[in-house]
Amino acid sequence: MTAAAAPVKSVLNESKQIERAAMLIQMGARMQVLESETSLSYERLIRLYKEIAGKSPSKGQLPFSTDWFLTWQENVHSSLFLNIYEYLSKGVSLDSVELLTKAYRLYSEQVATAEIEPLLSFTRAWRLVKFVDAGMLTRTKCSQCGGHFVTEMYENPRAYTCGLCNPPARAGKSKSAGALMLH
Repeated sequence: MTAAAAPVKSVLNESKQIERAAMLIQMGARMQVLESETSLSYERLIRLYKEIAGKSPSKGQLPFSTDWFLTWQENVHSSLFLNIYEYLSKGVSLDSVELLTKAYRLYSEQVATAEIEPLLSFTRAWRLVKFVDAGMLTRTKCSQCGGHFVTEMYENPRAYTCGLCNPPARAGKSKSAGALMLH
């Protein structure tokens, strides 16, 4: 019987992991995302975070609730991101982090072009993908406009109407800059 060989440390692999972590930090990823998506040690990630961001990373756990993605404006932003993510996943061969970062960049470009404040942080986008992968959230087609929106798994697709076709009573009334406005 032979013992399993320990993985050989590769300078090239470590360099790629540092590059990946740096990109994620620049996009606003929290420590939990970095720990999950790289093989670097916690201590190394802390030092890298401080060097790139110029401050210590935020403390505390990430929220573990699907509710945020289902409220009106947040749902519109989450749905835009997830539709971009799903579209890219069908046409491009990328690993999960590359796919996430490309989709998030496209989401950011779209909201900037529309002069809308981005509500979806990179970490929330990452969490959204994890919720979808775990079967906690899905996309459901709106019965009126045909768009696909983030919903809970048990949403009735025949009766579902999105928040753009049937907005809440106070939706679009905000005077804050960058908010969605309904006409």
